[in-house]
Amino acid sequence: MDRNTKHVSTPCGGIAYTEHGTGPAALFVHGVFLNGHYWRHVIDRVADMRRCIAVDLLAHGGTGASAVQDLSFSAQADMLDAFCTALALEPVDLVANDSGGGIAQIFAARHPERIRSLTLTNCDTHDNWPLPAFQPAVRAAERGLYADLGPKMLADVALARSKFALAYEHPEGISADTFRTYLQPVFGTPAAIRNLERFITSLDPRHMVAVEPLLRRLQAPTLVVWGTADVYFAVKWAYWLRDTIPGCRKVIELPGARLFFPEERPEELAQELREHWRVKRETH
Repeated sequence: MDRNTKHVSTPCGGIAYTEHGTGPAALFVHGVFLNGHYWRHVIDRVADMRRCIAVDLLAHGGTGASAVQDLSFSAQADMLDAFCTALALEPVDLVANDSGGGIAQIFAARHPERIRSLTLTNCDTHDNWPLPAFQPAVRAAERGLYADLGPKMLADVALARSKFALAYEHPEGISADTFRTYLQPVFGTPAAIRNLERFITSLDPRHMVAVEPLLRRLQAPTLVVWGTADVYFAVKWAYWLRDTIPGCRKVIELPGARLFFPEERPEELAQELREHWRVKRETH
């Protein structure tokens, strides 16, 4: 699956996305440093069931941002709402990972009418920030170090692979072209680097904590799929989501899987998605 990026105009700016397949819309949301390309392997396996739309978050992939634009989780969730309006999407099957999962929770909590179903994989949840394992990235952003480090990662795939090693079971299996697809948009220009740093330094649990009361009313059928070897997001947060979201049906644990398992183990997630989407929806 290639990128074939499209753009749509919204009040948040021009938003980049790719789409494949036909049927009801499924919206896929990636996390920090990445873009919609992340979901390619999963989408290849479910595009016969859904019109799969992989969006690029603000300041990631083909979606830009101004130097003063709000890049917080709440602002990103507002972008998803505007994006759905711009594409005239009916309720969507929302699928998300990493920081995209935190953004997706805010979006779903605030706009339950837009959600046909929700699938969350390892992600920011409630007050589990700051993440000890992610603190080096935060400190680098706070100190403006990506102006030097970012171009070095672009030029040296071994360095990039080492920086992402904790997120993958098998980082050696991620190609140089894939790393360039992720990193060129966020490290390609000084302005892009500054926006990435602003996104990282805007990470704040208050955005997640604020929507807890709304999550406790979210009836959308919800699936949680969690890698058990993730050094960032402990398995306990999968069960916090199950116990908080009334629509949550079950938690699926993937032994040995790490944060970016949707890219490395797409067949397992796709199988769960297909089953989740086939289940007859109850009327609440």
